[in-house]
Amino acid sequence: MKDTTWGWHHALDCYACDRAAITSREQIAAFSKALVEKIDMVAYGAPVIEHFATHDAEKAGYSLVQLIETSNICGHFCDSTGDCYIDVFSCKPFNKEDVVAVINEFFNPKNITEHWIVRTAKP
Repeated sequence: MKDTTWGWHHALDCYACDRAAITSREQIAAFSKALVEKIDMVAYGAPVIEHFATHDAEKAGYSLVQLIETSNICGHFCDSTGDCYIDVFSCKPFNKEDVVAVINEFFNPKNITEHWIVRTAKP
């Protein structure tokens, strides 16, 4: 039987990160670059990093979108809680432990909850 896997989606909920790190555009950009390299992807252009939701202090924070040749890396970093939510989706396999290692190095969360999804559109 043929493997119908299209890709892999790693969603990470990161609790109580280093606030100085998650509120720094420069740190988020460095994280994006390091993650792309660590999981052996190819960035497609520069990351988009913008501060959003400023109308709601509980939700405000930077959002990251880094296109990669095989899909994307996205994240939202919450100023008020220190939490961040990071997603890696790729049709090229990658090591999920490497993703966790880079998150720990750059943001030092107290806890990470991981969700690993194998993606396929075939029934």
